[in-house]
This record gives sequence, structure tokens and C-alpha cells, in this order.
Amino acid sequence: MEDLLKEIRGCRICEKHLPLGPNPVLRASKTASINIIGQAPGTKVHNSGIPWNDPSGDRLRSWLNMGREKFYDESRIAIIPMGFCYPGKGRSGDLPPRPECAPQWHPKLLPELANVKLTLLIGSYAINHYLGKRKKKTLTETVKNFREYLPEFIPTVHPSPRNYGWLKRNPWFERELVPELEKLVNNALL
Repeated sequence: MEDLLKEIRGCRICEKHLPLGPNPVLRASKTASINIIGQAPGTKVHNSGIPWNDPSGDRLRSWLNMGREKFYDESRIAIIPMGFCYPGKGRSGDLPPRPECAPQWHPKLLPELANVKLTLLIGSYAINHYLGKRKKKTLTETVKNFREYLPEFIPTVHPSPRNYGWLKRNPWFERELVPELEKLVNNALL
């Protein structure tokens, strides 16, 4: 596993497309029982090298009712985004994760995570990739029907401040899904 992580952290496959250069950000261990698959790092995460070290991460940790120490314990929680490097700025936020990353590295990395009991699919890129034809017509429908994907996956909306409007329009998310998410994560960590 350590050799694979070193290889991933040295990846330069899409270097010419990365405005800030490559800086693959991930955490993983053979002992992890939770896997968090998000999008790609933003500039704060790119600069710090710490995944979810931004307002989105603060909200995610609040959904999980989890402090930073427990969240960043890679012996228990793997954090493997769809794209490991900051992809750049688009017209309405960050660009999508680079398409080369997940197909290149996830098939090599995920088999090493044999103890994972639950995978959080955070946002449409992770949901589309891992649920494929099993997902519903919309992100909202997919997330609302999260129980259909258990025990392997739990799909969630991205905790980005850009999604505050979605969260306001869908109060069931924080009322119904978040308590279930916290319970499932705690059970997987036992």
C-alpha cells in the first residue's frame, strides 16, 4: 500500500492541464473501514495538502458529528477523491475532476481497502461513477433513495457552500439522511 500511495502522490499524468501543478491529495490505509469519495481538491486543500480542509470539510464533519482528529485518522477513514489534484477554475466554480485520475488509480487502490464497510459517495461525480445506471434521474432522487445503495454506498450531496440553496430546498436531507449517515458511519467504525 505504501508503494502505491507513493506512486499516486508522484503522479504527473495530467500535469499539463493543472493550473497549480500536480499535488495529489488523498489518505488511505489497509485498515480503513470508511471510504470517502468526493470530487477533487479546491485551492485551500491543494495548498495545505489536507483533504476536506475547507468549509466543505467543516460541513461534512458536522454531518458526521466527527472532530478533525477522528476524521483524519487514516487507519480508520480513507479519503480518495475522483480527482486527486486541483483541476482549475471554471465559469461557475472549480472544474470537474480530471477524467484520467479515477480510472487510473481507483482500480489499483480500492482492492487494497479490503476492510471498508461503507463508502460515502459525495457529489455527482462520485455518484455517477460508482452508481452508474443504478442512480436515479436526478441527484436529488438518488440521494433521497440512499437506502437502496446500502450497505455498500451512501450517496450524498456535496457539502459545498455552493449547495446551501439545495439544502434549503431539501430539508429532508439534514432531517432524515444526516442522522442515518452519522449512525452508519459510527457503526462502520466499530
